[in-house]
Amino acid sequence: MEKCWQSPHRRWNPLRQSWVMVSPHRTQRPWQGEVAQKAKPDGVAYDPECYLCPGNKRAGGAVNPAYESIFTFVNDYAALLPEAPASHETPASPLLVAEPARGLCKVLCFHPDHSLTLARMTQAEIRRVVDAWTQEYAELGGLDWIEYVQIFENRGAMMGASNPHPHGQIWSTGFVPDEPAAETAAQKDHLARTGHCLLCDYVATERAEQERILLENEHFMALVPWWAVWPFEVLLVSKRHLGAMPELTGDERDGLADALKRLTTRFDNLFETSFPYTMGFHQTPTDGEAHPEWHFHAHFYPPLLRSATVRKFMVGFEMLGMPQRDITPESAAERLRDCSEVHFWPRG
Repeated sequence: MEKCWQSPHRRWNPLRQSWVMVSPHRTQRPWQGEVAQKAKPDGVAYDPECYLCPGNKRAGGAVNPAYESIFTFVNDYAALLPEAPASHETPASPLLVAEPARGLCKVLCFHPDHSLTLARMTQAEIRRVVDAWTQEYAELGGLDWIEYVQIFENRGAMMGASNPHPHGQIWSTGFVPDEPAAETAAQKDHLARTGHCLLCDYVATERAEQERILLENEHFMALVPWWAVWPFEVLLVSKRHLGAMPELTGDERDGLADALKRLTTRFDNLFETSFPYTMGFHQTPTDGEAHPEWHFHAHFYPPLLRSATVRKFMVGFEMLGMPQRDITPESAAERLRDCSEVHFWPRG
């Protein structure tokens, strides 16, 4: 099928109900734009200047405990606060609408070793992170005013990570944010029209096609989605229909840790660099409503395009018109499949 898609075309994203334009012929264009520095794994296990290392003082003044595994805390500079003042001002126009926004934002340190990333942690260490994510989702989503729990990781300076220590964030909000709200609508629509789960149908389609699948285990599949926007974007999806992490069995949690380890290692090996990305889990809203349409999955959005130093920019037509990519998802999947699952930079 790859040969059929070498001319400009656009592809439909049923999960977002939007289009992406694909322009494969543009891969030959010369590049004279920004070239970033290649990121090598950090070799320092403890950094006395790091705000997240065990025993260190954070920017806000609090001191971290001498943690030996997982460490979570409320973000010292949170984007949302649990208490929001009531809005008393009447807008001058119906076009000037605002409302209070509440939330609780936390940081989760994956490991005390400053030098590690998910790709260089063991599967057992990643399983402990999965368990911590599950607990945080359950506890935060159990608050009666929290409607969504967004678990995510910004990996690397290129993706805006302010600290290289292995960590992610959890923003729980008193509303359902735009992206999961759009996915809720799409999944509801598909279920109403077909009687089937959208992502269950999609996994079956990809299994039949085989072109875009990167790796599988008994419980999870990782693939470059048909509608991928970022060059090496990946969708990680559970094979069983379930909505959120607390529904995962012990074996499925192991399967998720295995998939995360293997996928992030392939990412690093692609350009032999500490691969930057934004990764996040999309799961059932905690708004008190029934959501049989929801299917647990994670998105990986890496910016790298041609090498460890050249990235994709979402500018111009992408900002003003619609998303556009050069290399086809099939090409990206083939390149990631060819990567080893043994990390190029041995731990220790």
